[in-house]
Amino acid sequence: MTDQAERYDRIAAGYERWWAPVLAPSALRLLDWLDEDVGSGAIELVDVGVGTGNLTIPALARWPTVRIAGVDASREMIGAVEVLVDERLPGAADRFNGHVAFAAEMPFPDASFDAAMSSFVLQLVPSRAKALREVRRVLRPGGRFAFVTWLVDERAFAPDRVFDTLLDEFGFENEVDPPRSGDIPSVERAASEMRRAGFRDVVASPAELDYAFTVKSYIAFLTEFDEQTLFEEMGRSERHRFLARFRERLMALDPDELHFRVPIVYAAGRRPPH
Repeated sequence: MTDQAERYDRIAAGYERWWAPVLAPSALRLLDWLDEDVGSGAIELVDVGVGTGNLTIPALARWPTVRIAGVDASREMIGAVEVLVDERLPGAADRFNGHVAFAAEMPFPDASFDAAMSSFVLQLVPSRAKALREVRRVLRPGGRFAFVTWLVDERAFAPDRVFDTLLDEFGFENEVDPPRSGDIPSVERAASEMRRAGFRDVVASPAELDYAFTVKSYIAFLTEFDEQTLFEEMGRSERHRFLARFRERLMALDPDELHFRVPIVYAAGRRPPH
């Protein structure tokens, strides 16, 4: 198991509660890219990096004829999807099968699926080129793959800056997160990578993820998910003082600054028919 898989095993529950809703609207729009394929008879789909089901669950609800294989390196994520499908879509559990595997090493024969999809995963894989070739391999001739992921963006989110400043003031070691090396540099690059992996009829377009945090929800996001360990290590009094000051400074921000806005890219292409 990789460090990445272990991390997602640990955070599966918090991911579903606090991070999946941030990604969900952008993921949901990706299904529009596959409507025509399902309408034309695509039945067997693979969700590459299924996470907690941001694509799979609405896809099963939207398309009652499809069957979905969900692939994820995290066993806990697969388990979460199985539970959520059973809870939210009674009767649909037999149309979903989870597989613990890496995107570049999927346990399926060649030409197994009519279509493939992936939401905010291809920035995480060790080799996107290898993962794209693997998706092409498991698609049937003419099958379409559509994905959404991050574009490179160096802008800082205002609430994050407030948090980092407070860490310094309280004497906590504030390690600067390195840029996500897997983010795609441009829309053109997203398209060219798909073409190099052997896809044809490639299209790509930019968009923006826009999620409106509130002061309350952003504090909960940090304390219960993103920085949970840090807050657990604080003494009770210190935590109280930190959160009081943090809340005060967040409330001083313009409400627009609580919108998490990040550029993203949608891309799709087909495995050649021959």
